[in-house]
Amino acid sequence: MVVYPWLILSIAFIAIFLVIPVIIFLSLYVTALVMYVYRHRQKLDAKRLLSNQTKWKSLLYVIVMLWEAHGYFWHSYEVDGLDRIPNEGPALIVYYHGCIPLDHFYLMTKILLYKKRFVRSVGDHFLFMLPGSKTLMKELKVLTGPVDQCVKLLSEGDLLSIAPGGCREGLFGDNLYKLMWNNRSGFAKVAFEAKVPIIPVFTQNLREAFIAVKLFQCILKPLYEWTRLPVIPFYGGFPVKLKTFVGKPIPYDPKITPEELAQQTMNAVEELIRQNQRIPGNIWDAFCDRF
Repeated sequence: MVVYPWLILSIAFIAIFLVIPVIIFLSLYVTALVMYVYRHRQKLDAKRLLSNQTKWKSLLYVIVMLWEAHGYFWHSYEVDGLDRIPNEGPALIVYYHGCIPLDHFYLMTKILLYKKRFVRSVGDHFLFMLPGSKTLMKELKVLTGPVDQCVKLLSEGDLLSIAPGGCREGLFGDNLYKLMWNNRSGFAKVAFEAKVPIIPVFTQNLREAFIAVKLFQCILKPLYEWTRLPVIPFYGGFPVKLKTFVGKPIPYDPKITPEELAQQTMNAVEELIRQNQRIPGNIWDAFCDRF
């Protein structure tokens, strides 16, 4: 039997980058599980956490440092403009959605580590349908909306993040980095009603880290629109350079409409892409950006 080294290497390469996304999801589950078990063993609810934070903060610090190390060693991750995230008070963070928004998790880690603030996130409904995902979403402070709940969180002084393109942008976007917001303005209505600034965010080379399979998308896209489930397979985990750019905050302005605010935000994110992203994106060039 003839063994072809190039064939073995090719199969190993494909297998590795099909498995890495699974490992990422498992890591998120483990993170949430550790937090969940600790809460219940210590019988800590929200009020008791405020009065007995030492052990909880220690656990949270260990988790944050592990994810910080993962971002640094695997993606040489860094943030430009972290000072634009307020040290206190509410703000709405609006970001571009990659195939897997791992960059947003890294950014949340940075904000928690250096700003001592937890970011609440708006996620797709399907995230709550996965086995065990309710615990995961609860521990990661993810909610599905609606507008009034988001406004309430911001009114209480929290940071909130949302990707207007959502799962559609993540699955059907490509290395041209075109926004797929479909004239959505709900996030702008939230910021307008809560009277808070919007902070635009984009991560360089995000599309080169994880890639959605383009084969059969013409068939699978109608299925997605009908079910709103992530029916597109993806692969990746490529150790490319990831760098998040935090844009200038867009202040609350009572003289404009939510629709105009949504357009301003879209223009701001597109400008971040134009200034900081090589188009079309390329995996090899994105990897070389590390050096």
